Amino acid sequence: MNSFFKIIAFIFSVLFIWAAVLQYNDPDPILWYTIYGVAAIASLLFAFKKLSLWMALILFLAFSVGAYVDWPAQFEGYAIGEGDIKNIEMGREASGLILCALVMLLYVWRIRKGWKS
Repeated sequence: MNSFFKIIAFIFSVLFIWAAVLQYNDPDPILWYTIYGVAAIASLLFAFKKLSLWMALILFLAFSVGAYVDWPAQFEGYAIGEGDIKNIEMGREASGLILCALVMLLYVWRIRKGWKS
């Protein structure tokens, strides 16, 4: 089971790096490079069993709060042209933060459960 979670962590680290790369044309790319970069580093640390329970929990909480704060007043989907561009962008950003939070929650659960099984 350890190798399964190690593979998952490597996959998420690649996905988070790819998400960061795709932010080059975002109005605030440095912020999103940092967010996805931190998630990628945390995933690599988890893969090598170096991520502490407290750090994973703090990241989960930070990403969750960020998603809550960034969630638009009215969610209008993800596709451009289907609503107000600001609402769509905020929905996309909040969804990215939710994904980061869920991955960190998985890491919290696995670290808390222990690596022995």
